[in-house]
Amino acid sequence: MYLRFYHLRKEPFHITPDPDFLFLSPSHREALASIVYGVEQKKGFIAITGEVGVGKTTILRSYLEKAAHQRLKLLYILNPRLSFSELVRMIYHELGIPCDRSDVFEMLNDLHHLLIEEYKEGRNVVLLIDEAQNLPVDTLENLRMLSNLETSKDKLIQILLVGQPELERLLNLVQLRQLKQRIAVRCRILPLSRRESLEYIKFRFAKAGGAVDRVFTRKAIGKVIRASAGIPRLINIICDNALVTGFGYRKKPIGPKIVREVIRDLEGISRGRFFLRWSFAVSLVVLLMLIIYGFLA
Repeated sequence: MYLRFYHLRKEPFHITPDPDFLFLSPSHREALASIVYGVEQKKGFIAITGEVGVGKTTILRSYLEKAAHQRLKLLYILNPRLSFSELVRMIYHELGIPCDRSDVFEMLNDLHHLLIEEYKEGRNVVLLIDEAQNLPVDTLENLRMLSNLETSKDKLIQILLVGQPELERLLNLVQLRQLKQRIAVRCRILPLSRRESLEYIKFRFAKAGGAVDRVFTRKAIGKVIRASAGIPRLINIICDNALVTGFGYRKKPIGPKIVREVIRDLEGISRGRFFLRWSFAVSLVVLLMLIIYGFLA
């Protein structure tokens, strides 16, 4: 819609995770390094946490795109609200192996043999559980049994837990202390600093074939950074909406007024409601001034 108007080759702030637009702040770089190290060195449990929208999924997809798929077998669990037996059955399903067992320990015993065969073929099996904070506590507690599937040297399955900060609080529960002790690699992705936020915006414009100072004024970018609080997804949403709105107004470069309007809309405050609030505030100030003036008179 706005690409030609702002001289861009592609949308710089689309919401879907795109490894081509991966921006590695020190925190994101550490998380990526933790995943690579934990998986390739067969460390067993790896935990990556971070607030909603900081880029956890983008980091994961970046790693998976670069990983050698012929020696990496990924089992992706998107909906983790499962009992432990359901989770084990899901692992069988992802491996493409039918499971006719009903007893969990028998399923684990068979799984052990399956993973040994994968290991002999030189394949590293990775169980990736996204939104892991939604795992039931009982499932998390029993998850440690998967770490017992090992050879004398290596873990046969690498378990990557990715979730929001609630996952950290879950792992601190007393009943999960054994699981917590088994987590060999842990990392938390932090929101971007103000400087990193600016670098992030510049980076995405450069990837899209443009330059930020030709599209946004400095004050407008300052408002984006303050409103987003360092969350990349919020930066994307605000900037993308500002580009659409700026195009609608045929405004170039985009100033702080348009960014304010976008932020108000995203917060759910319509222009009419905002005007009413502003009018009420002005009326209240005038009334107070009249009361004070009458009292002093």
